[in-house]
Amino acid sequence: MTKKAVLLINLGTPEEPTEQAVRAYLKEFLWDPNVVQLPRVLWWLILNGIVLKTRPRQSALAYQRVWTKDGSPLLSHSKKTMQGLQSFADDKYPNKYHFFLGMRYGSPSISSAVSAMQDLGVDEIIILPLYPQYATSSSKTAIDAAEKSLSQYIDKPPYRVINQYFDNPSYISALANRTREHWEKTGRSAYLLMSFHGVPERTIRQGDPYYDHCKKTAELLAEELALNPADWSMAFQSRFGKAKWVQPYCLDTLQQLPNNGVVDIDVICPGFAVDCLETLDEIAIENKAIFLAAGGRSYHYIAALNDNQDHISALFSLLMDQ
Repeated sequence: MTKKAVLLINLGTPEEPTEQAVRAYLKEFLWDPNVVQLPRVLWWLILNGIVLKTRPRQSALAYQRVWTKDGSPLLSHSKKTMQGLQSFADDKYPNKYHFFLGMRYGSPSISSAVSAMQDLGVDEIIILPLYPQYATSSSKTAIDAAEKSLSQYIDKPPYRVINQYFDNPSYISALANRTREHWEKTGRSAYLLMSFHGVPERTIRQGDPYYDHCKKTAELLAEELALNPADWSMAFQSRFGKAKWVQPYCLDTLQQLPNNGVVDIDVICPGFAVDCLETLDEIAIENKAIFLAAGGRSYHYIAALNDNQDHISALFSLLMDQ
């Protein structure tokens, strides 16, 4: 039987919620030219002279707010998703699929996952970054890192890449079911905000399809949920620096909605396969406070798909569809 390895890639996380660990993580993450596309000398001065002296302390405090007994939420949820996929595959195709997890930054590294594949001896490799919408700063850098590690592979087997799944029917259905489950448990708010991670506007002008992918995901989810145009919108969070990023900005939207009579909202982040610092702290805590301070009455964050069975099934369907 053909033995297939599936490399799941996610962003990464500090080893622990300390200023020192966060600084090491941010140094690797923010130095990636796919993430920050500024001249290297200029960015080196900004990164080392300003960012790494100020941001680690603030980020460490945020990580401490969401850290769990299992460690980083992103790593914990990613591992559980990998384990869910392994169990799902073993039930259907015993000994055929073998799942590995690699982080673009931090541990477990992509190179360590590739080494484990080589030790196992597989016949085919599938690279699956856990980013539904393709972006240079997430998908491309993950794929590039995986291909670099694979170049060191002795007798490298054939490999293929699944670089996006923003409009995959199973993924859209999983998002819709997650939303309905939330509504059943907590009640349905009058408005649904779909917030995605932001990117600099210049990357879109350079041809990055990310904005179009996000827009299509939002439209498909709204259609699946039978939402009226007045009952939802999409926005972009986590702007960094002074450059113009894709709009509308999530913070601006949250501050404006109460002025428009929208005081009860649900927020979902369809671009995140699993929950992480950004969703659990920025979206669920910080942005909630901003919305309520602007005149909002109720604000509910809808959890990411994580190791939900619909998500597991959707991700596995990607492997079969290729």
